Amino acid sequence: MSKQKLDYFRTYLPKLSRELIPSSAKDPKLIEQKQTQIVEAACNVFFKKGFHGTNMREIAAEAGMSMGQLYHYISSKDDILFLVVKHMQELWYEHLVAFGFEDTEDPLTRLVRALRSAIEFPVKHKKLLQFIYTESKYLGKKHLEVILKMDDRNVAGFYRNLLKEVNKNHPLECDLDLAARFLPFITVFIALRGWHLKDRSVEDIADFMVSFIQKGLGLPQK
Repeated sequence: MSKQKLDYFRTYLPKLSRELIPSSAKDPKLIEQKQTQIVEAACNVFFKKGFHGTNMREIAAEAGMSMGQLYHYISSKDDILFLVVKHMQELWYEHLVAFGFEDTEDPLTRLVRALRSAIEFPVKHKKLLQFIYTESKYLGKKHLEVILKMDDRNVAGFYRNLLKEVNKNHPLECDLDLAARFLPFITVFIALRGWHLKDRSVEDIADFMVSFIQKGLGLPQK
């Protein structure tokens, strides 16, 4: 991952969290650690009971915190839902890096690797993605605006920059911005519609989807 991306996730996102979710704690590292603890605990409960079916007392208990401790680091379930989306994006970038999409200078190869990585990501984080797609609509206006900006910068923006690089060597006859917004959705197909693909391997699905996307973009097969 580029230094710019690393700086974004190590510096800007935590800063954004602190601005959106004020805490009486002073140590930024402690705040991030405790909020991660809360997110992991909340997901354990959310995945079983849903967003509306879960109360703050259950999240506190799952996190091993008192209510007072919980409210020391967050103030509402909206805060937690924002942190869940932030956590998902961090996991997504970690997965891209582990997949080695930046181990080549060729933009088309990078795109193909990024697509395969993004298609396989929902296999490991199916419940997380399903939860975010079904429950994030309940976010309050302030939190939702931040989430949408994060998504445009981190996810659609990632594909937007990648497609621009590909376009230099392989001119694309399509709306690059629209394509960048479309790719994040199609690559989570397994999480959202995978219930009727149990007879297909992840590799076969990824092969088909990458080929399908390349043809749709008018790109040579890699």
